[in-house]
Amino acid sequence: MSDLKRGGHGSAADLFPTHVLGRPEVRELPPAPANTAKLIGPGIVAAGVGLSSGEFILYPYIASQVGMAFVWAALVGVMTQFFLNMEIERYTLATGETVLTGFSRFWRHWGLVFALMTCFANLWPGWATSSATMLSYIVGGEPRWIAICMLASIGLILTLAPVVYVMLERLQMVKVAAVGVLILIAAFFVITAEDWAALPQIVTTATIPTELGFALLLGALAFAGAGGGQNLCQSNWIRDKGFGMGKYVPRIMSPVTGQPEAAPSTGFVFEPTPENMARWQRWWGFANVEQLVTFVLITFITITFTSLLAYATVYGQEGLPNSVAFVQSEGLVLADKVGGWFGALFWFIGAFSLFGAATGIVDYTARLAADVLRTTYVRGANESRLYFWIVWGLVAIGVAVLLFGLTQPLVLLVISACTGGLMMFIYSGLLILLNRRLLVPELRPGVGRIAALAWGFLLFGFLSILTLGQQIPKLWGAG
Repeated sequence: MSDLKRGGHGSAADLFPTHVLGRPEVRELPPAPANTAKLIGPGIVAAGVGLSSGEFILYPYIASQVGMAFVWAALVGVMTQFFLNMEIERYTLATGETVLTGFSRFWRHWGLVFALMTCFANLWPGWATSSATMLSYIVGGEPRWIAICMLASIGLILTLAPVVYVMLERLQMVKVAAVGVLILIAAFFVITAEDWAALPQIVTTATIPTELGFALLLGALAFAGAGGGQNLCQSNWIRDKGFGMGKYVPRIMSPVTGQPEAAPSTGFVFEPTPENMARWQRWWGFANVEQLVTFVLITFITITFTSLLAYATVYGQEGLPNSVAFVQSEGLVLADKVGGWFGALFWFIGAFSLFGAATGIVDYTARLAADVLRTTYVRGANESRLYFWIVWGLVAIGVAVLLFGLTQPLVLLVISACTGGLMMFIYSGLLILLNRRLLVPELRPGVGRIAALAWGFLLFGFLSILTLGQQIPKLWGAG
């Protein structure tokens, strides 16, 4: 007899509260395909979207100041997010619902809270502007107009692709491959034996260089790879890829070029029969490996390489800015060392990487919002059409900001600085509640996974308190 039945529950669906959303439908867990390599993708998408300013600016900037002594923090940060991502994936694998839908089962407006926080954090077109600035180092021109063209391109890419996830996955795979090409070329032409000898510093001289500012360092640790709303979107991406019970849920498709279907408001669960549990073990094992060999490995290798490249080129140089201008300085040194072609290649891959990140950020912001609206507030709407209009709304806001020549106001800058950590603090705790209460005992996280979530809860809680303590006085000063 299963633990579920010993606990007095007749069905896995009985564990789900129904005061906000309906009872999930009971179905069989689909078997994982014989060739699971075809399912690799969501981790690459997560890595590709996450490889942005932190990997091209923040960690290289730290390496330019203190060498490789802080790269260890990237591994800690990425592994913390690995466990967060896997608990997010656990719920969607088992139910076909996104975690925001799961959270909304406890309180109707949890999904809306996270969607609004994600919008606040991503409202300003910072990644597109940084990408345009880097591209201007090669082709010249005004970054503002380049950024406007990029935003329009992002809108077209996300809303004309017949299946949005397929297009996003291909874009991020090309981006990751481009970064890999940069690594290979730099390994031969730029990084010397003396520079490679600095790699052991990651372990031998591991330290916390507090002279750079504790908030900057803790932020780098916590948000290496992804952070904020991006982790939550892991649910949406694996569902569109057809992982587990997500296979029963239609994907987001373009209202223009695809055949959009209305996704169900609630998900599907399976009973813990021997056959279903054997299938679950295969799905769960594959999902963990996929995240480790894609998201974790790609992100850590990239951070290590970009940090080493900065160490090999601009270490010890005075007056380096912690902004996109840092990449300009690094590119000039690379052009001087290797040739103008390599400086241009470095800027181009950096620009393409940030463009890919901007595309992914618009995608996951729109996905989260469309999912919440469709599931909880406008159940008769079509999720693909909601996604379409939210994407173009985000693009229009970004274009308006750039056309009017606005700079990011301090209030929004402070909100952006605070929301990511605050979101992760809250949903680290909610994930423990969600997966321990709504899933059958056979699927619930064990002690080790709960400890990892508790670590994330404490880390992001501390980060949130520290950031709020530093940023709120700036708001008062701005007032």
